[in-house]
Amino acid sequence: MLEGELDSRIQEIRRFNRFYTAQIGLLRKGLLKRSFSLTEVRMLYELARRDRPTATEIGRHLGLDGGYVSRILAKFARSGLISKRPSEMDGRHSLLQLTRKGRAVFADFDARANSQVLKMLGLVSPGDQRRLVAAMNTIEEVLGGSSPRKGPFVIRAHRPGDMGWIVHRHGVLYAQEYGWDERFEALVAGIVAEFIQRFDPQREHCWIAEKNGEVVGSVFLVRKTDDVAQLRLLLVEPWARGLGLGGRLVDECSNFARRAGYTKITLWTNDVFLAARRIYERAGYRLTHEEPHDKFGHGLVGQTWELDLTASPQSIVHSPASPGLTIKLNPTSPRRIPRAGTRG
Repeated sequence: MLEGELDSRIQEIRRFNRFYTAQIGLLRKGLLKRSFSLTEVRMLYELARRDRPTATEIGRHLGLDGGYVSRILAKFARSGLISKRPSEMDGRHSLLQLTRKGRAVFADFDARANSQVLKMLGLVSPGDQRRLVAAMNTIEEVLGGSSPRKGPFVIRAHRPGDMGWIVHRHGVLYAQEYGWDERFEALVAGIVAEFIQRFDPQREHCWIAEKNGEVVGSVFLVRKTDDVAQLRLLLVEPWARGLGLGGRLVDECSNFARRAGYTKITLWTNDVFLAARRIYERAGYRLTHEEPHDKFGHGLVGQTWELDLTASPQSIVHSPASPGLTIKLNPTSPRRIPRAGTRG
């Protein structure tokens, strides 16, 4: 990374820190209009949410010096906010608990904090509220090292704005990951335009995957002939891959195609998508044709895969989902998606 680029990022992060601390009132004396510091309020939160923690546990979780934690707890004790009793497991430690007064103080803080956030959200639209929460989740995941894979992904039907996202993310990701040129983006734009202009909801479908309100993937199943459907534009954001969601999505396409009366699904992909090819194989697809091409600025081998829908579904080995994967179904559409692989 260039030194100038790194310095620019440092300044942007510092600028955001200054903005946000002022936005949520951290610079005002007496957080939430009470004579408590931010650290003291945060410790009250830990005492309220934990089951009889020790001072060591709180200090370790918040990254605070032991002496500093002890001084704050002593202030709480003098004010009648906490009670202590020796730990039966280790007499050197005391188990801490909020008193009735302490719980009342915390409840007031909690209500004030909720009111403050509600006031802030009231200034922005529901769509911007979702963007805000998604951005906060991203900050937490990146800086906190938490896995973005936790929590449910939701699959829904497409709505206005989704087609633009699909074209944009295909263009960006395949330029970054494979060096494909703008001809691929033009191909995607043509596919989604044709889908919208000729959409037949009884025989075609687009699935959009979301996590925390953020779109993370998409796939289409469209009519090719009366008997043959085509799976197109399967895409999953890089951070959402590896959860078995690609296999889930392919299963959804198969199930929809059977209900719509198709006897076969075909798809066109490229030999470089090794993970996607394994998904197709597990779902019962068979490679039927290969042909070299250089459509997107590189020498590639295009592949046609087909799935016989008249075969027994029980004979197919489905892709296993990752442990902890949660899928929420949207009543207006099937299930869930993620994973990059099909182009065409």
